[in-house]
Amino acid sequence: MDNCVDAKQFCERVLDTAKRLGASYADVRIVKRDSESISLRTGKVEGLDRSSGYGFGVRVIVDDAWGFACSPDVTMGKGEQIAEDAVRTARASATLKRKSVQLADVEPVTGSFNTTWQTDPFDVALDEKIGALKELDSALRCDEKIKLTDCNMRFWKFEQVFASSEGAYIEQKKIESGAEASATAIEGAEVQRRSIPTGDYATAGYEFVESLQLIDQAEQAAHEAIAMLNAPVCPSGEHTLILDGHMLALQVHESCGHPIELDRVFGMESSFAGTSFLTIDKLGTFQYGSDIVNITADATLPGGLGSFAYDDEGVPSRRTDIVKNGVFSGYLTSRETAGEMGWSSGGAMRADGWNRIPLIRMTNINLLPGDWTFDELIADTDHGIYASSVASWSIDDKRLNFQFGTEIAWEIVDGSIGRVLRNPIYSGMTPEFWGNCDAICDEDEWKIWGTPNCGKGEPGQTAHVGHGVAPTRFRKVRTEGAK
Repeated sequence: MDNCVDAKQFCERVLDTAKRLGASYADVRIVKRDSESISLRTGKVEGLDRSSGYGFGVRVIVDDAWGFACSPDVTMGKGEQIAEDAVRTARASATLKRKSVQLADVEPVTGSFNTTWQTDPFDVALDEKIGALKELDSALRCDEKIKLTDCNMRFWKFEQVFASSEGAYIEQKKIESGAEASATAIEGAEVQRRSIPTGDYATAGYEFVESLQLIDQAEQAAHEAIAMLNAPVCPSGEHTLILDGHMLALQVHESCGHPIELDRVFGMESSFAGTSFLTIDKLGTFQYGSDIVNITADATLPGGLGSFAYDDEGVPSRRTDIVKNGVFSGYLTSRETAGEMGWSSGGAMRADGWNRIPLIRMTNINLLPGDWTFDELIADTDHGIYASSVASWSIDDKRLNFQFGTEIAWEIVDGSIGRVLRNPIYSGMTPEFWGNCDAICDEDEWKIWGTPNCGKGEPGQTAHVGHGVAPTRFRKVRTEGAK
């Protein structure tokens, strides 16, 4: 990490200042973040942004209450001043606290950890990346009915130092990459959009973008958008529904990932992001889904957008059972929320940069694979709907009642995929929906999808998370077609 001070000495000065002023606990994060975004719309570069941020944040506990302060000026003098500000804030917070902060124990770690990549995307020439997007755009516009195309690449590089008054000192470096594209067909008043289903993000270098081979799928995506212009509307009623991986990743995100954040359960997020129906009394007893539903939170998976070595409290990444054989079994936790329950932290605290406090965030929330091939799943379905790719989503603030739209669907008749259906919508209640899950595809169909835009917090923070899923079947799902 390039900076004008020795990072270790800087952290020691900040922590010593906080302790001298009365902090019972303190930590400091120095964060450098680089990002690049390139977007083309219908053949023309519409957006090009490359930015870099650098600064530090200090958290302290004084009189059993939190304080936080931050600055982009990483110098010794400013470090001492920010430590003083954090302590002052904590003392003020203590006068209004409802309960005392209790942190779960964690073994302090010292070390340096990097994710793996072959090609740093920031070393790839801008002309090369724009050229690849233009070639993709041209492939998408293979028919005059395609009136609008969108092609995007995004890259991030994070370098971070974490140190705590308990003795932790951790350096981490991470690179993330991804790309996506879509084609929009228009005929009269009818507008239909189709994305390339493999558009995705991962903790990897530029080689991941190349591996997506989006150009090979561009023509098919365009023709599917055109086919929907005159396709019949998705039928209303109760149907067997098979979701592809891209759509199921959102389903897992909204109805499985957010309700297991323990700060939501405790009401810490109720004013902005809602609470959760998965209250503490349900842990270990609540039938969340059918007995084939197994969900984990796993930050250890190579390449997952929600993977890391240590969270922003210095807790090592780990795998936690969330739903086991259909029974609700675990939460995403911080040292504070786990400490309140007498548990160990699950290592789910992350912050969106140096000027934000860490929050409980999803890691990789995964529906574990079953034992069906995709062909077997279709052949075993007498009549149903196969739906693909996210179009819209809506879910209540307890993550219980939902309605999602997909870009496209196909009718399944007598075990075969048939005609295209447009404007599909499905809805349900979370435990009822997952209780009707009766088949999950196997490891060959299982893929980790990256979601780089998960919002939470006030002021808002954006987290990068992952979801490992395979095509899955649900019985008795309410569907309809948007007119």
